[in-house]
Order: sequence, then structure tokens, then C-alpha cells
Amino acid sequence: MVITIQIQSDMRPSLQFASIFRRLSPATSNYRHRLAPLTTNYRHHLPLRLTVRAFSNNAVEKVVNKPSICTADELHYVHVANSDWRLALWRYHPNPQARARNHPLLLLSGVGTNAIGYDLSPESSFARHMSGQGFDTWILEVRGAGLSMPATNLKDVEQSAHEISSKIESAAEKAKETAVNKRQSLEVEDEALVGSDVPPNKGAPLTVSTIWDESELVTKLTETFMRISQKLSGFLSEGQSRIMSARLFDQLQILLEDSHLLDRFNETREKLSSLLETSDKSSVASQITDLSEKLVNIFEESQNSVSPQLFDLQTRFFTTIEEFQKQLDVMVKYDWDFDHYLEEDIPAVMEYIRAESKPKDGKLFAIGHSMGGILLYGMLSRCGYEGKDPGLAAVVTLASSLDYTTSKSSLKMLLPLANPAQILNVPVVPLGAMLSAAYPFSSSPPYVLSWLNNLISAEDMMDPELLKKLVLNNFCTISAKLLLQLTTALQEGGLRDRSGTFFYKDHLQKNSTPVLALAGDQDLICPPEAVYDTVKAIPENMVTYKVFGQPGGPHYAHYDLVGGRLAVEEIYPCIVDFLSCND
Repeated sequence: MVITIQIQSDMRPSLQFASIFRRLSPATSNYRHRLAPLTTNYRHHLPLRLTVRAFSNNAVEKVVNKPSICTADELHYVHVANSDWRLALWRYHPNPQARARNHPLLLLSGVGTNAIGYDLSPESSFARHMSGQGFDTWILEVRGAGLSMPATNLKDVEQSAHEISSKIESAAEKAKETAVNKRQSLEVEDEALVGSDVPPNKGAPLTVSTIWDESELVTKLTETFMRISQKLSGFLSEGQSRIMSARLFDQLQILLEDSHLLDRFNETREKLSSLLETSDKSSVASQITDLSEKLVNIFEESQNSVSPQLFDLQTRFFTTIEEFQKQLDVMVKYDWDFDHYLEEDIPAVMEYIRAESKPKDGKLFAIGHSMGGILLYGMLSRCGYEGKDPGLAAVVTLASSLDYTTSKSSLKMLLPLANPAQILNVPVVPLGAMLSAAYPFSSSPPYVLSWLNNLISAEDMMDPELLKKLVLNNFCTISAKLLLQLTTALQEGGLRDRSGTFFYKDHLQKNSTPVLALAGDQDLICPPEAVYDTVKAIPENMVTYKVFGQPGGPHYAHYDLVGGRLAVEEIYPCIVDFLSCND
């Protein structure tokens, strides 16, 4: 049997731009990869003794009373240094009757997804299968995903885990009810944002009742400008700070369009804009306060105008500031990118797993699906460039690539987010809410959005109930800052670090860790061409590349490599054999 290669990318947030994909047909993915597979000469590495740091009780916690959504044997939390984040780790104990393994196994999910995708049911669980083969198996939920949470008090972790679990389950139940009773509008994109963290950004805000308080407005306005000038704790570059402040000024100017005070407003705007670009913020704080007061006075004077457009102007001014601050709060809340995962989350978790599993050579196996695989490629690239051992005995990537430019990936619809101004318009992408809202229209007659399912799974490759569970429970809200960095994988040279100067693909030739790269023949998100583009950057003796799928079927789409109905027969044995050869 000819083995075909499947690729996937966890940048599923691309689904937000649904209109682009309506023209996609499954026929567009009926192609066969014509590149010959590269084979790996499996190599054993000499044991490397590593010193494992002991963890204090304040750094990590094993949850005794797991929330219902966690189906693993254990739920652990790992603290990320210099942050409040505690990352959820689902652990599956190795079957004592299976072959003893020398290395624990770390599973990494795709962008905007949690651990559920690796454990949909006892009969269709990649994590359970691997633990059944003797691997001490761990699934990481990176910051912002699943049960991971920011928590300063260790005592609050278990309670927060249960609260998060309840929210995920209740959202899924609500979506199921909507699917049964739906008789609503097909405006999916508008409904998708209901219940999400994204504040509305539709120009002038709704009028609310409030009491005009000049001192309060001055304080709020000054605070807003100071937060912009301080770049929102590192979220914004200087150029983006300018964009953000200009947006606020534009919103305020709309309220004064017919006012004789518009010239005074523009003069104050220019002075404030100049101050916000000053490097020494402490020296201009008082000036910003004075100019904020002038702005408030301008609006107060305008309130006395008889112009109908200026009616209740003070209230609308107050509401504009309030809504704008909510947008800033969302940006601060979702202030992380790909490099945060790579440089902080994964190293902290790997160190913890070593301490718990105690591999003799201090190494782990790692498997990454979509963005999870991209993270593993990033690790190998960084360590190769720096001449360091990544601490990985072998790596498996499922539907992952560092460069999508050579393929027809549907992810190219993300390119508008390469514009920093666009990122500021959409600080987060509520993928979970979007898919839950779209689900009734993709799973029930007249199936107006059934094409969404094809992005996840090929026809007849997943049990309908498991596909429903995947769609309703597996997806989360995504930081737009993360997407901004991931869009570089769609540009010449492929994925870059946050500075834009380090191209991850350029340093894979220095890799000395065995890699198995798998792709799916009908993966519209990460086509085989994209997978192979990264594979060919790795030394031939260190990589094995396979595409799964047959011309006449069965076919594999983005998630089928993990949870398709044939994965247990075709995919899992391939992975187990590869890891066994490197164990």
C-alpha cells in the first residue's frame, strides 16, 4: 500500500473568514503528492545526564478533584516563571502490561485548541492509545487554552479549573440546543461573537446614562493615553501605538464633526499625538493630563451647542472612552504570541515532566499536531542555531509546516492579519464561539456551512458524534498577537520570531533529532506540499515523510491524522514503530 502524507495546521482561526471558503470544493483537494518519501536512518543517542530542578509546592499542583471535562488519569498544573500562568497538563499512566518505555511522551495541540482533541472517547483516543502502548503520556494546554489559567493563588486553581470546565460544557450544550431548534438567521459571523471576549467595535457606541463628571473623565482619558504610550505592557510597537491613539482620536472626532470647536480639538490632538511618541513617558505625564483636561473642556463646551448631532454629547464621549478601554483590556489579557509558547511554556512543562517521569537520559518524545508540530520545528531550529540539545529523543509532526507559501493552503485568508492595524481591530479571534455558532448550519439541513466540516475531517472519516464533540469542545479564543506572528508562515521565508529577523526554517539543517512528518492527502489547511517544504529543509538521514490517503479513498483531512476512524489502524502504528526505533 502506498502511504500518503497528511499535513495540518492548527491555525483554525482562519474559519473566521468564512466567506472566503464558501467557494472551496472538496474536489480542490483531490490531488496526490508526487514527491518521493524521505526515509530516516534511526539513530540512538548517547545518554545525556541532566540536572533536574526540584519544584516547590508553590510552583506546581496536582489537582485531586479533577473537573469533569478532564478525562485523563491525572491533572497537573505547572507554573510559568515570571508570570501568573499555570499550565494544565493531562497525564495518562502507561499500561503496566505493555512494553516498558524509556521516554515519556509530550503531546502538543494546534492553535486555539485544547487537550480534548487527543482524547475524544475511550474508543477514539490518541492519548489512551499511546499510554496503552506503554508511554507515560502528557498533553499540554498552553496559556489561553483549555484548563490553563492565570492564577496567583494556588488555592484557587482547582476551583477555577471546575469553573472553566463548566463553561466549556455549558457552551457545548447550548450549541446543541441551538442545532436542534434552529430557525434563525444565517448571519453566522455576527452570532459567532456572542459570549466572546471581543468588545464591539462599530464606530460610535450606544448611548448610556451617566453623570457628567469632569474630573472622572480627565482621569479616564489620561489613563487611556498613558496605557497607549506605555505600549500596553509590550503588546504594541511604537508604530502600532500611533495607530491605536489615532483610532481613539478618530472616534472622538466623529462626535464633533459639525462643531465650531473642531479646530481646537485637532490642535489638541496634534499635541497629544506628539507627546505619546516621546520616549521618556514620566516627563510628559503632567502634560498629557493637562491636554486631556482641554479635550474634556472642548466636549463640555460643545454640549451647549444647539446642534442635534451634539445632543447628549457628554454621555457619548464618556461611553466612547469606556468602550475603548475595554478593547485595551482585551489586548492586555491576550498578550502572548508564538514565541511565548516556544520560549516559556514548553520549557517549563518539559522540565516538570522530566522531574515526574525521570527518563534516564533526561529526554522526552514529543508529538505535535498543526501548531503543535510547528512549535517542535521551532525548538529544533532554535537549538540547532544555538548549538544546544533540545532534550528530545524523537519528534513526530502531524500536518505541520513552517512555510505555507508553496501550497494552496486555506490559511492564506489570514494574510489581512499581517497588517498590525488589522490586529488592533480584532485583538482576539473567538474561534470556539464562532464554531459553536456555525455548528447548527454545518450539521443540519440545509447544510449551508457543511464545507466547514471538510476543513476538519474528510468525508466519512470521523464518527458524527465525535466530530460534534470536537467542534463544540475543542476550540478556544485565540490571541490576535499569536496570529500576527503565525501569518509570517504565509510569507516569503516562512515563520519568523517576533522580531522578524529569525527565520525558523533556515536552521533546520542543523537538526540532529529524528523526525517523522505526516500529512493528509485532503488537508486543505496544511496540504502535503506545505509539509514537504519544511521536511526538505531537514537533513535526509534525520527525517521520514509520509502522506496518508489513497486516490480512491479513504482520504485524510486536517484532524483525521489524530482522530479519524482509520487512524488507529494506519496512523498510530506508524507513530509507535517510529518512536520504538528511537527509544
